[in-house]
Amino acid sequence: MEAFIDLIKILIPAGVVLYAAYLMVRAQIDKEVELRRLEVRGRSLETILPARLQAYERMTLFLERMSPQNLLMRLSNPAFSARDFQKMLLDEIRNEYNHNASQQVYMSDEVWSQIKSAKEDIVMTINEAAGSLPPEATSLDLSRKIFEQMLEKKVDPIALAMGSLKNEIQQTF
Repeated sequence: MEAFIDLIKILIPAGVVLYAAYLMVRAQIDKEVELRRLEVRGRSLETILPARLQAYERMTLFLERMSPQNLLMRLSNPAFSARDFQKMLLDEIRNEYNHNASQQVYMSDEVWSQIKSAKEDIVMTINEAAGSLPPEATSLDLSRKIFEQMLEKKVDPIALAMGSLKNEIQQTF
């Protein structure tokens, strides 16, 4: 019985020391893992940050190019009929959008949704303007009608999307 008590006297302190050593080693390993995680995050930021900035720049350029005043001035050709000009405008918007669609992975769903909404609003405005013109209308008539419809809107969808994009950039950086 005395041997058993002596064994317990040895095992309990040894168990406490072993448990303390385990806690210290675990704390050290957790600290190392956290340092590695921060290091990896820092390296990934160095890689992703320029790509995110480029995505924001590209989407800003997309919104600017898609705004009616820039779009109509850039593609204006008095020789086109309103229907041909409508098709050209819609093709240009779709091509620009498809070219930049991959940028959505670098921004929030809310901002991307507003960019898509702005694009769809411009497409709808062009289609409504073209639909309200007679078949013999010219591209100048369509341009005038698009400008009139944009002036009637209470909220500019391009400006709204651009504001959201700028806010997200400011919050991120």
